[in-house]
Parts: sequence; C-alpha cells; structure tokens
Amino acid sequence: MPSKTALPASPKDPFKALGTTRLLNIHEIMVRARLLEERLIKMSKGGDGFFWIGGPGEEAFNVSLGLHVKKGRGVDYDFLHLHYRSSSIMLAMGAKPIDTLRQMRSVAGDPYSKGRQFVNHYAIPELNVPPVSPTIETQYVTAIGTGIAQARAKTDSVTIVNGGDGGTAEGDFHSCLVWANRPALPLPIVMIVVNNGWAISTKGSDQHGEKSVCDWAKVFPDMPGRTVDGNDVVASWAALDEAFSYARRNRRPYLLEARCSRLYGHSSSSGANRLPEVDCIARFEEQLAERGIAKADALKKVWEREAAALDEAHRAVKSETPPGDESIWEDVFVDPVPASYPTRGGR
Repeated sequence: MPSKTALPASPKDPFKALGTTRLLNIHEIMVRARLLEERLIKMSKGGDGFFWIGGPGEEAFNVSLGLHVKKGRGVDYDFLHLHYRSSSIMLAMGAKPIDTLRQMRSVAGDPYSKGRQFVNHYAIPELNVPPVSPTIETQYVTAIGTGIAQARAKTDSVTIVNGGDGGTAEGDFHSCLVWANRPALPLPIVMIVVNNGWAISTKGSDQHGEKSVCDWAKVFPDMPGRTVDGNDVVASWAALDEAFSYARRNRRPYLLEARCSRLYGHSSSSGANRLPEVDCIARFEEQLAERGIAKADALKKVWEREAAALDEAHRAVKSETPPGDESIWEDVFVDPVPASYPTRGGR
C-alpha cells in the first residue's frame, strides 16, 4: 500500500504563485460561466427553454477544478463524473457556451444529447465525461468503475466525481467511499462535495449530524479530507492542487468539501431569483484590483466582451431547429425497433 507523500510547502503569497496570466484567465472564464448561467435563467423564464438548473456562485471553485484536469480520452486521462452544476468546469476545459444554449433550447445541434436532455447535462466522450444524470448522486457509484480501471493502469490519471451536500445522505456517496478505500485495491478518486447549505429546499444545518462533510474521510485512516472556502479562488486552487497531487502520486482517494454560494436558488422550479449570498466573482475582482493586477475598467471590459459573444451565440441558436421525430430511434441500445412501437413508417 503506497504511503502518503509530503506535498510541497505553500508559497507565502499564493496570488503571486498563480501568476497574473493565470489569474486573469480564471477571471475571464468565471465571467463567461456566470453570464451563461444568467442567460439560461432568462431563457427559462422567457419560454426559450423548458427548465433550468445550474451552478451560479460556484465559479471560483469549479473553474479552478476544470483547469486542473488532465484532458483527453481513455484511461490515461482524467475521468469526470459530474452533476448538473458543472457548467463552469466544462467551460474551463474548453466547452463552448453556444452548445449549452443549444441544449437549453432542445435543438438538434445540441452535441451533448441531441436536444433530448435537461440543460447542463453534459456528455463528452473526447473529454472522458460520461452522461450527466438528473438522478441524485448516482455519479458516485459510476465513478467506482473508472477508478478501478485507473487503479489497474500504469498512469497518473484520476477519477473526479462531484455532487452536492444533500446527496451525501444517499447510499451512492457512501458506496464510493467504501470502494475507494478497499485495502485490496484503493482507487485514485478525487471525491468532491460542493456544499451550498441546501438540498433543494432542505436546510443542511437541520440534516447533517457530522460537523463537516469532509469528516466522513475520518472513517478511513488513509483517506485525507479537507474543507475549503469555495468562494475564494486562491484557496480553491490550493486545495485542488493538494487533492489532485495526493491522488495522482499515491493512487488513493481524497475527499474535498467546497463551501460555495447558491446565488439563484435550486432551479427554475424554485424561481431562480438572485439571493443575497457571497458573490465569488465580486470578491475576486476586489482582490485583483487591490493587488494592482487589473483595473476596474479592464475587468468591466471582460464582462462586456463576454456578454456580446453570448448575445451573438443566442441569436444564432434561436434559428436552429429541434430534433426530428425519426431521431428518437438513434443511439438506442436495441435494434431493430420492436414491432409494438409505432414509427413514422407506420409500423
């Protein structure tokens, strides 16, 4: 069984360690992600889509996460088992906002589900992103499979799985903990719980007997667990650095809890109205300005540029068409179509 290896000491100035170029890149992606989610909300409220659920407020942590991923296809690259609040992870990995707009409008050009799935339900084989499921926390069980494959391979790739704090009450989450820590074959899984304090409309403080979600790691002597302020870019980056470094080097699991805001509630079903919680982008922009890394005018131009690009993308998507009836039989597991099912051919 591999032992825990020492991690490099943290620099005195983590902002300086990240560097101006990376910091400004993180800010740009965070703005892109926020504007995308706000556009999706407007589309939902305006009848330009059926349902919205997403992660505005999680950009500081999720963009940092996406930039840590070893991208590619196959067992030599990281696998990501995500939930429906992961759009900023995908944007950080290079996904295009226009494709998320396509999924929101349920058009045939949606590359993730061909217009047949909720928004923010990604499926990208080229990036080792299996289909996001709307069922709660089942991704923690499917992550076990890719974790086993990577544990058997000679690679430094890891499996990444994320979910919400409410879902940690599900057996799927605990099954992942058990399987990842089996002495016979420990799994290189970075288990992430984004804790926004709510499970749909249930307040977390009324439900969790443990002090912190990361305390579940204490059950397993060789599993590190850590809680981080997910509204802080630099703290998130450092925590992710530690988690990924540990899992890659030791081929063992790591549990990371990120405490983030939920700026627009659970989904369109709860109104999707802005809530008075900490805004990670506003906080980050204050830090950038205070340190002289970027002036207010330059930061404002990022918002304007990203908003203009999103406007153009939305105009283009509005002219695209929904999937045709015949496409419902594409990408199914069984062929031919049973005779009992009516088709356009009259059968």
